[in-house]
Amino acid sequence: MSEAILKLGIPAGSLQKATIELFNRAGFNISDSERSYLPSIDDEYIQPICLRAQEISRYVENGVLDAGITGHDWIMENGSDVVEVTELVYSKATNKPARWVLAVPNESKVKTPKQLEGGIIATELVNVTKKYFDAKKIKVKVEFSWGATEIKARLVDGIVELTETGSSLLANNLRIVDTVLQSTTRFIANKKSWADKQKREKIENISILLNAAIDARTRVGLKMNVKKGDLKRVLKVLPAEKSPTVSSLADSDYVAVEVIIDEPVERLLIPALKRAGASGIITYPLNKLIH
Repeated sequence: MSEAILKLGIPAGSLQKATIELFNRAGFNISDSERSYLPSIDDEYIQPICLRAQEISRYVENGVLDAGITGHDWIMENGSDVVEVTELVYSKATNKPARWVLAVPNESKVKTPKQLEGGIIATELVNVTKKYFDAKKIKVKVEFSWGATEIKARLVDGIVELTETGSSLLANNLRIVDTVLQSTTRFIANKKSWADKQKREKIENISILLNAAIDARTRVGLKMNVKKGDLKRVLKVLPAEKSPTVSSLADSDYVAVEVIIDEPVERLLIPALKRAGASGIITYPLNKLIH
């Protein structure tokens, strides 16, 4: 029985580059992604298809795609009935969740959502925004925005816009009133595809490798040689929660110590390890880290 082809939705646009880089770190080589909606991949049983993140959950739900990567926000906006395989904490700018925020111009007198009663709100996230105001029993008119939503903040009463760093809001002299929704990237699957043994295994394999690539992004490997007499002192320098590997060397007076650490800690540890007696200290990046 031949293996089935897995149709995989890749988000086009702002998240595309970060997604392709993540797949590359996970061991998949995706090419021609910027020039084609059907990029090539070095796995004959996967067919990547580049689509807008806003559409992917709908296409996964109805079976046009077997699986895909999209935001939690668009799953909620579309009300898509899909399997959420895993959360992928990465984005185009930071590793923090993106936020859809209710914002108004700095000069606006609005301080709370309630003050927008009877007003007009522009957003691309129409359904989620309507539910937000309905839950607060605030009557507003929510209009779909075709982009450049920050500019419309002075044409309507408020906007609901996506932000990661807040820099675009600041640049447009806008002020956040409230957070409507926090969103991270999700790897999702069609329910029938998930029930298919071959496709489910393929989806799970991709999930494991993508998460391993994400976990490795903020870690480094650290290797050093240590005299046996200095070993206790060196091990005390290493973070207590880490369990280093200690190996014998040809020179019986020395051992090799290897550990994986958080990257920000590296610059603090290396001088301390050197003072504790470690030598031949090497650090190296990690492609994947599987727990």
